[in-house]
Amino acid sequence: MFRRPGPRSETAESKDVASPAPEAPPARLLAGLGAALLGSAGVLYFATGSGLVALAFVLAAAVLLGGVVLIDRMRAEPAGEGPAAADWSVTVAAIERAGEAIAITDRANRMVCANVFFLDSFGVNAAPPSLPLEREALEAVTLLARTAWRDGSASLEKVETADETHWQVSATRAGRGEDHLIWRLRPHAREAASSLHALDLAGPFGKMLSRAGIETAITTADGVIRSVSAGFAERAAGDERASLVGQDFVSFLRSDERDRIFFAREGRGGTPQTLVDVPLVDPAERAAPAGPDEATSLMLLIDSGVGIGSGFDGGAQAGVAQLDALLAQLPLGLAMTDRDGRFLFGNDAFLRSVGREGRGLPAFPTDLVVREDKAALSDAVRRHGRGPSTSGDVAVRLANSPEEPVSLGLAGVRGLGEAAVLLSLADTSQENQLRRQVAQATKMQAVGQLAGGVAHDFNNVLTAIIGTCELMLLRHIPGDSDYDDIQQIRANSNRAASLTRQLLAFSRQQTLRPEIIQLPDVVSEVSPLIKRLLGEKITYYVQHDRNLGPVRADPQQLEQVIMNLAVNARDAIQGNGGPSRGNGQGRISLFTRSLQAKQVIQLGSEVLPAADYTVLIVQDTGGGIPPHVLPKLFEPFFTTKEQGKGTGLGLSTAYGIVKQSCWFIFADNINDKAGHPMGARFTVYFPVHRGEVPKKREAAPLVSSDWSAGGKVLLVEDEDMVRIVAERALTRAGYEITACANGEEGLAAIEEGGEFDVVVSDVVMPGMDGPAMVRAIRALKPGMPVLFMSGYAEEQLRRDIDIADMHFIAKPFSVAAIGDKVGAVLSEARAAAGAGAGA
Repeated sequence: MFRRPGPRSETAESKDVASPAPEAPPARLLAGLGAALLGSAGVLYFATGSGLVALAFVLAAAVLLGGVVLIDRMRAEPAGEGPAAADWSVTVAAIERAGEAIAITDRANRMVCANVFFLDSFGVNAAPPSLPLEREALEAVTLLARTAWRDGSASLEKVETADETHWQVSATRAGRGEDHLIWRLRPHAREAASSLHALDLAGPFGKMLSRAGIETAITTADGVIRSVSAGFAERAAGDERASLVGQDFVSFLRSDERDRIFFAREGRGGTPQTLVDVPLVDPAERAAPAGPDEATSLMLLIDSGVGIGSGFDGGAQAGVAQLDALLAQLPLGLAMTDRDGRFLFGNDAFLRSVGREGRGLPAFPTDLVVREDKAALSDAVRRHGRGPSTSGDVAVRLANSPEEPVSLGLAGVRGLGEAAVLLSLADTSQENQLRRQVAQATKMQAVGQLAGGVAHDFNNVLTAIIGTCELMLLRHIPGDSDYDDIQQIRANSNRAASLTRQLLAFSRQQTLRPEIIQLPDVVSEVSPLIKRLLGEKITYYVQHDRNLGPVRADPQQLEQVIMNLAVNARDAIQGNGGPSRGNGQGRISLFTRSLQAKQVIQLGSEVLPAADYTVLIVQDTGGGIPPHVLPKLFEPFFTTKEQGKGTGLGLSTAYGIVKQSCWFIFADNINDKAGHPMGARFTVYFPVHRGEVPKKREAAPLVSSDWSAGGKVLLVEDEDMVRIVAERALTRAGYEITACANGEEGLAAIEEGGEFDVVVSDVVMPGMDGPAMVRAIRALKPGMPVLFMSGYAEEQLRRDIDIADMHFIAKPFSVAAIGDKVGAVLSEARAAAGAGAGA
C-alpha cells in the first residue's frame, strides 16, 4: 500500500507489478559465435586455398547472425507499448487533487495508491470498498465495485459515512489488463465546506490558535455549536473537555454597554473579544446556496490583547514598556510571564528575593524552585495565564533557600500583549516567625504536660522513700551503724523532691500562694544571696524606677525566678571566658521599670497585651545567646554546660512560674556599637495590680498538739507503698486507721456503717477517683472533713475539683507532716462544730 509516495519515490508494490525488461543476448554467446565463424573461415581457407571463398563465408554468417538478434529484439518490444516499468509515484502525483479523494485498488481490493485527501479522510487502512460506512451504505459501495468490474464504471450519488458526511462515489476500471479500479470520492456539494474532518478544532490546529489567544468554534446558521476548541471550552464552561455540541453559541457570550464582547463565565474580570465570522462555503458552490441547517461558520474570538501580525499593536507595546519601567521602581519583587510561562520581565527586588541578582532570570519560573514544587508552580502559572483575570498565591521553596517556604503571588493580566501572569514574591519572614513561635509554644505545652505527669508519679515514689527513712530513723539513734546511711538516703530523696518541684513549676502545676507585693522589696530580700553566689569577680548592680505599681505574686516563687535568672547570667559570664575585658570584671545588672499602656502599644508586640506593667530586667555581659540556642532556651533539661555540670531546669523553672502566674518573659541580646552581642537580657513583665491591697494577717498555723484525742481515719490510696507509709505514720500518731485501695472500697466502708472523723484520700485513682468518692460520702455525711493528698498543685486541684471545705497536703510529705496536717484538719472541724453549737 502506498503512503503518500513522493514524486520520485518507488515502492515495493511498484516493483512487483512492473513488467520485466527484455534482455539482450549475452555478450559471451556473441563472442563465442564470432570465434566459431573465424575458425570455420580459417579451415575453409586451408581446404580451398582461396581467400575470396573464406571472406564470402564470413559475410554470409554475420548477416544471418544479425538478423536473428534483430528479430529477437523486435519480438521483446512490441510497438506502441510505452515504458517498460510502472512508476506509481508518477500516478500519485497525477491524482493529487484538492477536494477529491482518489484511490486505486487491484483485483483483490488491495489499495495500490491514494492521494493525500483520501488518506486524511479515511485513513491508510481503509481500502475501497471497505470504507467506514453504515451497513447499508457499505453494501451499496460493495455492489458498486462489482458493477464497475463488470461494466467498466459505476457511481453512487450519496453515501453517508460514520461521521455523518455525505460523499459522491464513482469507480472506473483501468489498467493495461483492466485489472485496477480508480475510485473517486467527492464531498457532497452542500457539505463540502462544513466537513468537520477538514477543520479539527479539538486537535493541534485549535490548540495552536488558543496559544495565540484565538478561540474557535464551528456553528450552524442558527448559532448551534457543531465543534469547539479546547481553549474555547475551558473559557466558556471551565473545562477544556466539556462537550458544548448542540448548545447555543451566543449563550456563552455577553456584551457590555460599549458593545464589547466577553465570555459570560469570566464576568467583569474577563478581557474583550473580537468576533470574526468566517462562512464555510466553497466558492464553486455559491450558485447553489445551502439550506439553513447545512450552512456553517467558523467563529473566531480574538483576545483584545492579541494583535494581528506583529504580536500586539503599538499601544500595547507602549503600555508594556511603561509598566516595565513602573515595576522596576517598586520595592516588592515582581515579574511577568507569557501564556506559556516564559519570563518576560523581573525587577531588581524580585531578582534579589530569588537569589539571581546579577545573573538575570531563567527561562521559566519553575527553574527557581526545588524539584518537588515544580509541577505545582507550573500548573498555577498555566491556570492564571488563561481564562479570566484571577489571582492567588502558592507556597513554594526557592532553590536558593529550600528550608523556608515563601508565598508566591500570581495574577492574570490581560491586554498587555505577551504578558499574561504577574508574579509577586511576598516577604513572609514575620509570618514564619509567628509560625515558629506557635510551634514552640505547642511543644513547650506538650513537654510541660509530660513533665507534670512524670513529677506526679515520681512524688509517689519519693513519699514512700522519705516516709520509710523517717520511720527507720525513729528506731535508730546517732552513732548506729545504719543511721548515717539512712540520713544519706533521706537527703538525696529530698534533693530529688526539689527537682520534682522544679518540674511542676515548669509544667505550671506548682502550688502558688500569691500576695500583693512591691517588686523592689523582693529584690532587696534576695540580693544578699545573689551576691554570695556571684563572688567577687562579678559586679552586681541594682537600679529601681520610681512609682512602680504593686504586683500579685507568690514571694517565694518570684525569688526563685530572680535567683534562676541571676545564676544563669553568672554561668554565661564564666562560660564566656570569665569577666569581660572591658572593665576587668563581669557585670550583672538588675533593673525595675514602670511601663504604661501607651508605651506597650508603641512596642507593637503581638504577645504583650496593652496594660500597665512593672518590669524586671536582668542583663549580663556574658557574650549573648547564640541564635540556634534561643528557640530552645526555656526547654527542660536543655543546657549548654558540660555533662554533669547542669540540670537544664533553671530557666525552664523560671518560665513555668512566669506562665503559671500569668506574667510574660522575653529573652534577647544586647549589642555593642558595632552590632556584636555583648550579653543576654531577660525581661519579665508583671501586670500592675489594680485594687485594694489586703493587710497581712499573722495566723498561727495549726499543729497536731491542738488535737490530742485521737480519732478514726479512713485512708484511701491506690499506691501500696504510699498507703503503707501513711498508715504507719498516722497509727504512730495515735489514730485508728481503716485503709482502702480504691474509691469503691472507701465508699463501701462508709455505707456499711463505719464511723470516721476524717477522710484522707488520693486524688487520681483507677475506677472511682478521690473527688467522686468524697461527693458520694458527703451525700451520706455532709459534714465529713476531707484531706486530699496529691503531687499536683493545690490551686489547680481546687479549680478542677470544686469541693467545699476540703484540705490539701502535697506529696512527697514526711511522717510528721501528715500527722500534723490530720491533727490540724480535725482541730478545725472541732472548732467549726463548737461555733455551730454555740450559735
